[in-house]
Amino acid sequence: QVQLVESGGGMVQAGGSLRLSCAASGRTFSAYAMAWFRQAPGKEREFVAAVSRSGGSTNYADSVKGRFTISRDNAKNTVYLQMNSLKPEDTAVYYCAATAGGSYQHTQAPRYDYWGQGTQVTVSS
Repeated sequence: QVQLVESGGGMVQAGGSLRLSCAASGRTFSAYAMAWFRQAPGKEREFVAAVSRSGGSTNYADSVKGRFTISRDNAKNTVYLQMNSLKPEDTAVYYCAATAGGSYQHTQAPRYDYWGQGTQVTVSS
């Protein structure tokens, strides 16, 4: 069991940057592979990025590759999503997710066991 709380969302102009944080509860944070998903109004929830339990491997959606960076600090029980060169199409609610049995290679939401409440990211043009 783990509780996840996202922060860092907000409004930014196209081309700008934001850093999202996901704070996790518990004593076994390093046992979970972690991911970020996003969901825009009227659209399906889509995979954004994932990171392995050690932080040594990452996985990105093609739409964000080269612009976003996922990382984790297991000592702080925190996952980050650094978002650069933001585009209006990045506008969505961003969710942090954790999987105990899955891996960072999983991009489907049902693979993940725990979810945060989400944080809104709005990119204006």
